Amino acid sequence: MLIHPQSKERPFHIGPFPLEVLPRDDGVLERERQTPPRPNSSEAARESLFARAADHYREIYLRFVDGKVAPARAPLPDKLEPRVADIKGAAYFMDASQVGICRVPDSAWLPDSEGRAEKTAQAFAVVILVAYARLPEPDNIAYGWTRDAVRAVAEMRAAEIIAVLAGHIRCMGFAARGHVAGDAALDLEKLAVLSGVAVRAGEGIENPYLGPRFAVAAVSTDYELIPDRPLRADALGPGATGLRYWWGINGAQSGRERNRQAKRATHLSRYAMETVKRADRPTTLILDDEVPRVSKRAAFFQRALHGDLGEKAKRERVRFAFKTPFSYSLLQAIRALIPFQGGEASGPPAAGFGDAAANARAIKSLSYFLGSDLTGICEIPRYAWYSHKEDGTEIKPYHRYAVVMLIDQGYDTMEGASGDDWISGAQSMRGYLRGAEIAGIMAEFLRGSGVPARSQTNADSDVLQLPLTLWAGLGELSRIGELVLNPFVGPRFKSVVLTTDLPMEVDKPIDFGLQTFCGNCLKCARECPCNAIPFGDKVMFNGYEMWKPDVERCARYRVTNPKGSACGRCMKMCPINKVVDADGGLLTRSASWMGINALWLKPLLVPIATWLDDRVGNGKRNSVKKWWFDHELIDGVAVTPKSTNQRDNDPSRKVDPAHKTIAYYHASMMPPPDEPGPVEVDRKAALAAAALIETPGQARSRAASGGTVPLHYIPTPAAGAAKKLSGQAAESPYK
Repeated sequence: MLIHPQSKERPFHIGPFPLEVLPRDDGVLERERQTPPRPNSSEAARESLFARAADHYREIYLRFVDGKVAPARAPLPDKLEPRVADIKGAAYFMDASQVGICRVPDSAWLPDSEGRAEKTAQAFAVVILVAYARLPEPDNIAYGWTRDAVRAVAEMRAAEIIAVLAGHIRCMGFAARGHVAGDAALDLEKLAVLSGVAVRAGEGIENPYLGPRFAVAAVSTDYELIPDRPLRADALGPGATGLRYWWGINGAQSGRERNRQAKRATHLSRYAMETVKRADRPTTLILDDEVPRVSKRAAFFQRALHGDLGEKAKRERVRFAFKTPFSYSLLQAIRALIPFQGGEASGPPAAGFGDAAANARAIKSLSYFLGSDLTGICEIPRYAWYSHKEDGTEIKPYHRYAVVMLIDQGYDTMEGASGDDWISGAQSMRGYLRGAEIAGIMAEFLRGSGVPARSQTNADSDVLQLPLTLWAGLGELSRIGELVLNPFVGPRFKSVVLTTDLPMEVDKPIDFGLQTFCGNCLKCARECPCNAIPFGDKVMFNGYEMWKPDVERCARYRVTNPKGSACGRCMKMCPINKVVDADGGLLTRSASWMGINALWLKPLLVPIATWLDDRVGNGKRNSVKKWWFDHELIDGVAVTPKSTNQRDNDPSRKVDPAHKTIAYYHASMMPPPDEPGPVEVDRKAALAAAALIETPGQARSRAASGGTVPLHYIPTPAAGAAKKLSGQAAESPYK
């Protein structure tokens, strides 16, 4: 395809591998029914430090493989096909490599499984495979860390997916129990064969595309689904990976793209970030000495939690991103990881950490081994640390370096969405969970090696992630405002940070011409449902040059959105939200290459690119990609929402920039960092604060001439001794 990826017409729930073309054999069903179950093989106690860290997180996820079922069942269509799409889609959204469904025969239950009579009522199983990660090169320090942990990491990821999937089904009112190697009441290999994702091969099982290199897990349930047919024995033959597979049959990910990724060094992402121009500083002005350190209490999501935005926003803040069965099940896992983000190093650093360049290479390889999509490293500037925690406790900077990792929120799922419908919250929660998992395991491994480290997640972070993403060379500030865009995934990511004192070679900021692009593209501003994104020029805000969004307006809409869960519409609309790998559209890939490598063409190409983006319909919902049910959790029961946002790209939408006012909440207007009660937002004053705004040129001249720091850059001081917060307003919804 010239513009769209070859997967455009492939339903998301079918998955990235062309399982649908493999030969099937119903005779396998009877043969498997006749054979007794075999216990799932398990490795001896894992000795490597990294494997033990992965096992620890696997154990955390095992807490959620079983649990309470919702008191009423969700409204569901009579046909079973949409159920299959929802369940398989959810598993693929969580990055399962392959998914199959089968009926559970009596011969699949292990003889010593407890509560067997009750479990046999769970007649269906959803079976997933998780491919083993690629090992770093032998000369990479990370090779020694990971070589004995391949299976442990795959089983940990399988436990994560199964825990969330089982929770999702239970939230819809059906019984569901997860089964993971080492904690299964079922013969997982038998289920893999019955569900059509594996074939018997000697004493074990294999997959036509993955060979034997995968972990297996399953969810047993009484939720009626359509079983898949078992694979024929000769599905393992060379035909599975022939020419049609190489070119991407039926829109599946092509063998070409898989081969391209496999040839890249393991410390590089799948995207060619090494080709992007580097600069000594970010492409937008930052007056380092003037940027204030701000408190966590000042963030508008936190202000909503305290009641600063009124009772409705306060009430909705504790559920806005978790008010669907799937996002709520993600939340439970996110909460469980918070206690393990920090801790003391085990002792003095282990030997072998003396080379900063080798350390950086190894840490990046480790992040990609665990599932990061893009990783960069920087030193932490003073202003990237929050000044105070939610309870008003002062934060003193404690680490030198930041490893910044980006988690792709999923192109295909975003294609099926409006950006502010019922899947939006889950897109964020999935990114936050995966990031917390990756950074958490890395931090635990480093602490066990004697290196101070802490994961900084959306649920609990002592650092602001936006400046770190800039300095780590992962993007530039965009018109969306307080959001960084990456040249390959645009704004379609969530970030997580690992802070540490491990000596590392840092990355430089990047320049891919985004300031020119965003200066000429107004699509996000045009399509923002709450008019929070500016049409005008960049300004200086708290020491940063940026297109300043109206964060109050944005936060209010995201928190109280009545027709969806949260909002990511700007992400949906951005022309840089594209597929630029070997399976992407030829013109899209060519435009991306020119945008990165021919910056001098930017002024000519950007108007054409943005006009063409509208003309070809980018930003419209692709119904082929919608896999989820629109459900809202009300008092613990999934119901049909009263309404659902169904927006599409609208080039004809007119917004008068003259009437699109922006409220500026400078540092001087922030609430005291130790104030537990509500501090009413003064929007009139914030609108009037536009008079204090400098242009970047004015700020640069003032700073060069030795002018004083503007008074509105000085944060509101603490009201007194830090007050202990109490009640709902003080507590993070993650905890």
